[in-house]
Amino acid sequence: MAEGSGLQSGPPRAVVGYTADERLRLQQLRELRRRWLKDQELSPREPVLPPRKLGLVEGFWQRFLQPGSFWRKQVYKTYSAGTFLFIRVLVPYWFCHYFVKYHIMSRPYGIVEVKQRIFPGDKILETGEVIPELEIPSSHH
Repeated sequence: MAEGSGLQSGPPRAVVGYTADERLRLQQLRELRRRWLKDQELSPREPVLPPRKLGLVEGFWQRFLQPGSFWRKQVYKTYSAGTFLFIRVLVPYWFCHYFVKYHIMSRPYGIVEVKQRIFPGDKILETGEVIPELEIPSSHH
């Protein structure tokens, strides 16, 4: 190619790299970004908020739920006693009652599977009462 044609064999000088001003600007932008990101981190003391005014119910629950408070201990004791009573007393009692009632009991009429029919003139065993005869009026019209 000819020298005066305007075509060069290599890349133009502007494409080779940043100028000194551009490099300085990029460096400053990077520094500003780093500083901005660092400023976004909260310290352990932040956020600093004004103390909230608690309402009646919310104040009660805040005091109630504090570790070691009197009422919290009382609720725990009541819960523990209730679970002990249910698991160690009521469930075994129910199991024993069920087993005795439906598997061991041998006295007559302890378990009534089918009630016996009662007819006029029969005697009720528990009371000794006799069922009276039915008086059916005549059906003549």
